[in-house]
Amino acid sequence: MKALMKVTGKIMKALALGLYLVAALLPLYWVVVTSFKGSREIYTFPLKYLPEKLSFESYAKLFGFANFGVYFRNSAIVALAAALVAMLISMFSGYALSRIQAKKFRNGTLLAMYFTQMVPPFILMAPLFVMLANYGMTDRLSTLFILYVTMVIAFSTIMSKSFFDRIPVSLEEAAVIDGCNTLQAMFKVVFPLTRPGLAAIFSFAFVNIWNELFLASMFIFSDEKMTVPVALNSFISKAGISWDVLSAGLVLSLLPTMIVFAFAQKYIIAGLTEGAIKG
Repeated sequence: MKALMKVTGKIMKALALGLYLVAALLPLYWVVVTSFKGSREIYTFPLKYLPEKLSFESYAKLFGFANFGVYFRNSAIVALAAALVAMLISMFSGYALSRIQAKKFRNGTLLAMYFTQMVPPFILMAPLFVMLANYGMTDRLSTLFILYVTMVIAFSTIMSKSFFDRIPVSLEEAAVIDGCNTLQAMFKVVFPLTRPGLAAIFSFAFVNIWNELFLASMFIFSDEKMTVPVALNSFISKAGISWDVLSAGLVLSLLPTMIVFAFAQKYIIAGLTEGAIKG
């Protein structure tokens, strides 16, 4: 009886996992398939789950009239630069919060950072827009870069601190005894041990910035400065939705995040699981 219950439990788990995978992958599959269909085939009924013939018409339209290459470049520059700067700043701020002895100051700072994560962004948009407009800082990618860094820096610092907390202070003390000063101990001993954590922070920041729509649609007006999410959103209008162009754009917009996770996967897993086992 126990053996039957174990087998039944395994079957139910497999079925649940299978249903979850279908629910998660079916929309992605449909977007990819739609992007390789001809414009007429997209609207045929009954639905076709595979294209009769691979067509790159949607991608030609995307780079033809939609200027998608410019949008992709804008997103790549802003996302990479902002994620890298946020990672570097959080590396030092997280280290400082981890090593500082004043508990009240440290706890107060952390509480303030947690609080910023609870404030809905749209509450700050009106005064922020007025302030930046008065200084002539709207419709600039540099402004978007600054906003994105501030958007992810609090949570990145919280993540960074948790990684530094798991590194014993005794390692730094040993490095100092061996002749290193504080900065040398940081760069030669501590920071190399947090590379998995820094990769996780960079990936988190990059994905959030790459997919961000609200700030970009509010502060960017001109076509040549649009980012990918704003461009994809513009394909949806009251007159209808350009499903072929939208699907092709969605497929291409997934590539950077997939590449980031492919290269940083082992570091991300190590960073997220680091310190789970005491030793």
